[in-house]
Amino acid sequence: MIKNITEGVAAWEQEVVIPTYPVGTPDKNPMFLEKRVYQGSSGRVYPHSVIDKIYDEKVDKTYRAVFLENKYLFVMILPELGGRIQRALDKTNKYDFVYYNNVIKPALVGLNGPWISGGIEFNWPQHHRPSTFDPVSYKITQNKDGSSTVWVSEIENMFRTKGMAAFTLYPDKAYIEIKVQLYNRTAIPQTFLWWANPAFSVNDNTQSVFPPDVNFVMDHGKRDVSRFPIATGTYYKQDYSAGVDISRYKNIPVPTSYMAYHSDYDFVGGYDHGKNAGILHVADHRFSPGKKQWTWGCGDFGQAWDRNLTDNDGPYIELMTGCFTDNQPDFSWIAPYEERVFTQYFMPYKQAGMVKNATIDAAVNMELIGNTVKAVAYATSEFKDAKIILKAKDYICFEKTMTLSPVDVFKEDIQVKGGTKESDLTLEVYDKSGKLLVNYTPKEKEIEKMPEPAKAPPDPEDAKTTEDLFLYGRHIEQYRHATYEAADYYREGLKRDPTDIRINNAYGRLL
Repeated sequence: MIKNITEGVAAWEQEVVIPTYPVGTPDKNPMFLEKRVYQGSSGRVYPHSVIDKIYDEKVDKTYRAVFLENKYLFVMILPELGGRIQRALDKTNKYDFVYYNNVIKPALVGLNGPWISGGIEFNWPQHHRPSTFDPVSYKITQNKDGSSTVWVSEIENMFRTKGMAAFTLYPDKAYIEIKVQLYNRTAIPQTFLWWANPAFSVNDNTQSVFPPDVNFVMDHGKRDVSRFPIATGTYYKQDYSAGVDISRYKNIPVPTSYMAYHSDYDFVGGYDHGKNAGILHVADHRFSPGKKQWTWGCGDFGQAWDRNLTDNDGPYIELMTGCFTDNQPDFSWIAPYEERVFTQYFMPYKQAGMVKNATIDAAVNMELIGNTVKAVAYATSEFKDAKIILKAKDYICFEKTMTLSPVDVFKEDIQVKGGTKESDLTLEVYDKSGKLLVNYTPKEKEIEKMPEPAKAPPDPEDAKTTEDLFLYGRHIEQYRHATYEAADYYREGLKRDPTDIRINNAYGRLL
C-alpha cells in the first residue's frame, strides 16, 4: 500500500483486506436507555439500534480505504468505520506513531455495542461516538498548494447535527492537519463535545507527555483529583502515597482515566523512551483545553482487555484531546444554525523525550542537571539555517545555526554558569528569516493548592435560590445527566416564582 513517494502528496483509495471479527445483527426492538450511565452521561441510543453479539472467529473482510502519503508520513483512513484514521506511520523511522491494530476486533464498549481500539477515533456529539462503527460519506480533493485532503462527513442520527473533518497532508510537512466543522442544523439549542481519541502503543518504556504546567489531573465528571505527574494519595482506589509517577504506563495497574485540570500550553502527547519516538497533538488551548489519558491498566484485568481488542498488537493507551471540553462529560451548547470550526494537528516526533513545548513547526525539550543544560529541538519540516539559542537572564549561553528537519534533530549538552536556575533559561528556535518556531521558559516551581473535586447539586427543595435552580437545571441538561432530571429543578423554581422568565423558557424548551 505504501507508495514510497518522495515529492508532493499522493491521495488515493483502494480495497484492503483486514482480518475482522464479525458482529451480530442489530436488535430489531428499539432501545431507549436514557437512564443508563455511559461515560458519565446518559446512555441514550435511540434511534440507533443496538448490537450485543461479537463472534469469536475472524474472517478476512474487504474495506474501502483512503490513503494520504508524503515523503514523511503514510496515513490510512477507513470511512466504513466512522471515518477513523486507522494507521499513521512515520516513514523516516518506520514508527507507527498511532497504535496500529492489524485486526478489526470489536468489543461491546461502544454506546451502541461494537467498538474497536487503535488509530484515531473522532468522538462527537458525545463520547464514545454513537456512529463510531458506522460508515460516513467521504471524498478526496487535490489542493492548489500541492496538499491533498480527505473529507469525511455525516449527519448524526440522535440530534441531527452535522460534522465534517478534513484530513490534510502538505508536501514536506510531517504532520496531519484536521480541520473540523460542526453545525447545528436544527432550530433548537443542542449540546456537543469533541474528543479526538488517538491510541498510543505502550510498554514499560512509555510515558504520557503532558505540558509542564499540568500539576493536577481529574477523573470523569471532576469527581476526584490527583497530583501529577507524581501521585501522592489514593486515586482509582490505588494507594499512591509513596509517590508514584502516573505518567508512566507501567505504574498504573488498574483501569484509570485522568484529565488535565488546567494548562496554558497547546500540546499533549506520548513518548516511547525505548524507541526514542512518540506522538504529539497541537491545537490552541483556548478552544482545545482537553488533555486526557486513559488506560486499561498494566495488571491482569488490563491484559485481559488487551486480548479482547487485538490479537497480537499488545497494549495501548488513549491520549484524548478535547475541543470545547476539558472533561468527560463536559458538553458545550451550540445555538440553532451555529457552526463551530477548529483545527487540530497530530505529528510524530523523535529523540526529544519529554518535550516542554511544541507548535506545528517544532518541539523543544530542556532540562538543567547541575550546570549542564540538555537541550533538544525537533522540526516538522526542513528548516535550513535554523537558529537555536539558549539564553540566561543576563547572557547568551549558546547559539547554533543548522538544518532542522524530521530527520535532523538538534541535541546538545550546554554548560551554564554556576548558580543558574532553570527558570532563568529560555530556549528559542528560529527559521532563517527570524520567525520564532518555538520557545520555552520554565516557570518557578511552586507548591499549588489542590483543586476541589466537583460536588453533586442538592435536591431541588434544598436549593437556596431560584437562580441556583435555573443553573442546576441548565447544567443537568447541558451535561446530559443520566440520573438527575432538569425538570425537577425547573418545577421547584416555578413553584417558588411562577413569573421567572428564564425558568419558564427553559422548562418550555425541555417539554
